[in-house]
Order: sequence, then structure tokens, then C-alpha cells
Amino acid sequence: MIVLAGADLVLPDRVIAHGTITLDAGRITRVSDAAHTASGPVVDCHGHTIVPGFIDAHVHGVDGIDTLDDGETVARIAEAMPRYGVTAFCPTTVACGPEELRRVLEQVRVARASGASGSARVLGAHLESNFISAEYCGAQPATCIRTWMPSNIAVSSDSPVATQQAAFTTEELRDVIDTFLADIATVTLAPETSGGMELITWLVQRGIRVSLGHSAADDAVTLEAIAHGACQVTHLFNAMRPMHHRRPGLAGIALGRPELATEVICDGVHVHPAMVRLALAAKGASRMLAVSDATAAAGLSVGETARLGGREIRATDHCAQLADGTMAGSTTTLDRAFYRLTREMHVSMIDAAQLCATTPARELGLHDRGVLADGAVADLAVFDADGQLVQTYIAGTLVYRRVARHGNSPRTTSV
Repeated sequence: MIVLAGADLVLPDRVIAHGTITLDAGRITRVSDAAHTASGPVVDCHGHTIVPGFIDAHVHGVDGIDTLDDGETVARIAEAMPRYGVTAFCPTTVACGPEELRRVLEQVRVARASGASGSARVLGAHLESNFISAEYCGAQPATCIRTWMPSNIAVSSDSPVATQQAAFTTEELRDVIDTFLADIATVTLAPETSGGMELITWLVQRGIRVSLGHSAADDAVTLEAIAHGACQVTHLFNAMRPMHHRRPGLAGIALGRPELATEVICDGVHVHPAMVRLALAAKGASRMLAVSDATAAAGLSVGETARLGGREIRATDHCAQLADGTMAGSTTTLDRAFYRLTREMHVSMIDAAQLCATTPARELGLHDRGVLADGAVADLAVFDADGQLVQTYIAGTLVYRRVARHGNSPRTTSV
């Protein structure tokens, strides 16, 4: 049993000042606003804030590791995640060939079954997939874009997909997805592409969440996609047709339709803080997921390089970029997103915790975590008064502790 005493506890409906939280057998057994009085060792957390462990539903990599790199990349990313307050995550891929996709999904299957001690839990993969718009592909490799059904649409010579395509077929991709259905949580796609609606139906029938993104969809197509079962939007405002007051498109429809949960990259760069607050006002914290969209450049110093789906990216002081300057995902992590939400965007602790933990958990079907409550899985992140992460617990076990420099980390005492 572990008792954390004296911290501010961020609950779904309030913050308990100087509260006590008891962990036992991997669960939270008691959340209380009373001072701890029982004898035995406790962790003194005065001056700290405890929130539910973060769940990142969209993360490509961190610390120089990309999901599509060679080696045991998923396990290595899982090992790194607790340093950023993340206790569970969806390994995310960009468009790639079937063999690369198979390699990642095999790792996801193994990691989900094994659950390595000290590492973040590996959830189902997020395929930011091959079935996206060439017009809004962003940093995705255009040569890997495919349609679910044959398309007779001519491609202009200056189109990003006018170059030679990689040598694989839609059928090969479908076979890989079909093999690993149990290990895929979400697929991002553009519904307006050839066969897009049929693909939504195919995925939904197999229990996979469909997220709309990297898309030129207008409002009519977006509404049709909702009717077919789409339930989420990938990084709202990014890689989609700009919202207009007479042509709302995907972004505008997403803000007004509760059926669609929306990811938002909360790094202060991909989406202006005012737009984050606008989205939060429209959707509410229960329908928004803060995501990092972190690439392998996250955690690196400015100027260092890594890879995203086999392409070199460079860490800048605000994002990751391809060699041509194209924005290629973020360099943030969810602990920094939480900091920005609460310190720079003036979002309440309660809403920020919901964005980073509770809503992702609920959207991914994890009803026993993502919240500080009696009986919930004891996944926690502990922050100091300066908003810096100092400890991460997974299933009640301390898996990360920041080295204390000025005596400002929680400490074990006897009472």
C-alpha cells in the first residue's frame, strides 16, 4: 500500500486541496480530503498536484525513436513515455507499405500482451493511414497514398502524388489490417477519397474507430461520414480545408456535432491558443482529446535530426520539420501540453486533466482509468508547484522520479 498525502488532487468535478490518495494492489482505494492519520510510511506531497496519468492517442515517437524505425521501437517508446507523465498510448504510424505496417502491428500485439514493467501501457495502434487526401497529406509520404476503391480521377503533373508510387496495392494493406484488427484502435482517413465511405463502413463493422483527417471534405461529405460511423477528427484544424463561415467543412462540422470527438494538438504552435479555447468552448472537455502528435524529434535538442516514416526530420524550437520546411508533427509531449493548457491557455486543471487523460480513456473504451476515483487503476502523474512533472505511477508503482535538485520532489516520511 502507498499513501500520497498533502497534494492537490484533480478530480473530475473539483480539486481537493491537501488531499490524501491511497493506492493498493494497482488500484486507487481511497481519495479523501482528510489528512492521513494512520501509522506507517507515506509519501509527503505537500506543494504538489496529482492528476490521472496521461493517455496519448496520437504519438509517432519520442527521444529519437519513430514507430517505423528498425528494431523494437514500440517497446522503446513505451519505456520512454512515463518520463512525460504518459501511462498509456497509441503507437501511431504515417502512411507506409504493408511490410512496415505489419512490423509495427506485430510489435504492438506483443507489447499489449506482455506489458513490460516500468513502461507505459501500449494500446491499440493509430494508423494515420494510407487512405488520406493528396491535397492535405502534409508530411505524409505521398507515394504511399492509396484509395480504398479504384479511382478514375486524373492526377495533374504538379500533384504531390504524380511521382512514382511505392510498389504495393490496397489489397495488401487491407490484408495486414484484417490480420491485426484486435491491435488497431483508430484509423485516420479522408472520407471524400474514392471508396472512403465504404472504408468507413468496413472499419466500423470490425470494431475500429474511424477518425476523419488529412482531408478536403466539405460539410456534406463530413455529415455523410458521420452517418456511416465516423466518430472522431484527427488534429482539428490541421491538414484539412480551412473553416469558413459559409463553408464550414470538416472543422466547422466537428465543432458543432457531438458525435465527433476531436483531437487537438496542444503545443501552442499547431493550433493558436485562442482556437484551442474556442474548440473547448464548442465541444466541452468531454469531447476533446489533447494529443501530442509527437514525432521522434520530441525530446531532442534544437537542430537534432530523427526520422518520420523513413524521412529525415529536424527538431526546431517550435515543431518538427522536413528538409523543405514542411511542418512534420510536433516536438511536444503531454506533460508540456498540460503545462501550456493550464499556465498559458488558462484552462482549468479539471478540464486539462480531462483533455489529457479522462476523455482519451473514455474514447478508447478504458473505463477504469483516466480519473482519480476509488476503484480506478492507479495511474498518476505528480507535478510540482512550477508545473514540472516529478513522478509517474503506473498501476500504483512508481516508474519515474525526476531527480530532485532543490528538495522539491515528493519524499517518503513516516507519520
